[in-house]
Amino acid sequence: MKNILALLLIFGLLISCKNETKELAYSSYGKEITDTDALSSERLMAHFDTMKVGDTLNTKMKGAITEVCSKKGCWMKLDIGNDKIVRVTFKDYGFFMPLDATGEVVVNGIAYIKETSVADLKHYAEDAGKSAKEIAKITEPEVTMSFEADGVLLAN
Repeated sequence: MKNILALLLIFGLLISCKNETKELAYSSYGKEITDTDALSSERLMAHFDTMKVGDTLNTKMKGAITEVCSKKGCWMKLDIGNDKIVRVTFKDYGFFMPLDATGEVVVNGIAYIKETSVADLKHYAEDAGKSAKEIAKITEPEVTMSFEADGVLLAN
């Protein structure tokens, strides 16, 4: 009987200690999503490396916020490593991010390569609070890695 109780106690301890991983808490914006199956920024970069202007990819990815639109939170930039940035906008302007958002996010939607016009680049620079002198230096369109998110999870 003592052996059975001892085994049950040991089994109970093992079960209670198993998988004590810290689960991230998120704030959700837009469509409800989970962080399951989100690509790492490195894996997304491998996809972007094979894409050309006009190509799209339905996906979910993780990234670190480097900048958020300072006027409304209507776009953000994510660092995906190797000095590469992805500009994220939100589907149909259906939701916005907090102006002070920082840290890790999971975004769900469409990754694509686009050529951004000079007018749009100037608009984004204005939204980011850049000076008139910095904005005037924008004279060429830019090919950018972009993402239209329908849902975002912001790590708390």
